[in-house]
Amino acid sequence: MTDTAVSSKISVRDVRRTYQVGREEFVALGGVSLDIDDNEFVTLVGPSGCGKSTLMNILAGLDEPSAGTALVDGVAVRGPGPERGVIFQQYALFPWLTVRQNVEFGLKTARVPKAERRARAEHFIQMVGLDHFADSLPKTLSGGMKQRCAIARAYAVNPSILLMDEPFGALDALTRVKLQEQLLATWSQDRRTVVFITHDVDEAVFLANRVVVMAARPGRIFDVIDVDLPYPRTEEVRFSPEFAALRNRVWQAVYHQDPGQPAGADLTNTP
Repeated sequence: MTDTAVSSKISVRDVRRTYQVGREEFVALGGVSLDIDDNEFVTLVGPSGCGKSTLMNILAGLDEPSAGTALVDGVAVRGPGPERGVIFQQYALFPWLTVRQNVEFGLKTARVPKAERRARAEHFIQMVGLDHFADSLPKTLSGGMKQRCAIARAYAVNPSILLMDEPFGALDALTRVKLQEQLLATWSQDRRTVVFITHDVDEAVFLANRVVVMAARPGRIFDVIDVDLPYPRTEEVRFSPEFAALRNRVWQAVYHQDPGQPAGADLTNTP
């Protein structure tokens, strides 16, 4: 284990994941290495089949690497853990429970005393702007509100890491933009390390400290792009020349990948 692995919140060391498909071996991840710092917001973007969700599932402890190691705080991931909250595209709320009861669910399972879990649930419900809907059932909520409830539930159990797999992918464009801003506001108030998968280049740039661009066949890291834009990320930032330049660089890296080009190559001037 390297010093970098110990000092990083998340360390992925030469992770490979292969699957047997009939007589063929499919390489979902072909040797991925990545370090993510504490409280860093990293987005993963890349073409379909590049292994983004496979990497996320390995970090969540829902899958195991065929080779290599994924570490959290220097300890190898051996399964799900309370320090890692996972949010998927589907909200996975209990339809018979209210917003408050959904947010309290993980705390109740962990046998947190009633008064404490109520206070923590109320705090995060208010933080995501659902305080007027705390007693509502999921069927009465919009898609964006359901996703905010899922985010509050993940935050309530106090994970140090949030793993988010296309959480806004099924939402309309306006709701998606609003939730991006809400997520960043929540992250600014109560910092966590966030790994966020998206297919949307604008979303990847708007949210992240760094954008990790992946490539397919085999799944691997193609480029890592620092996003040196100020927080809070406002509409003014979204329409700035600096944002446009970063968006174009990420777009080129995702959609004009040269399989023969080494990972981390400067793609700014790629035609």
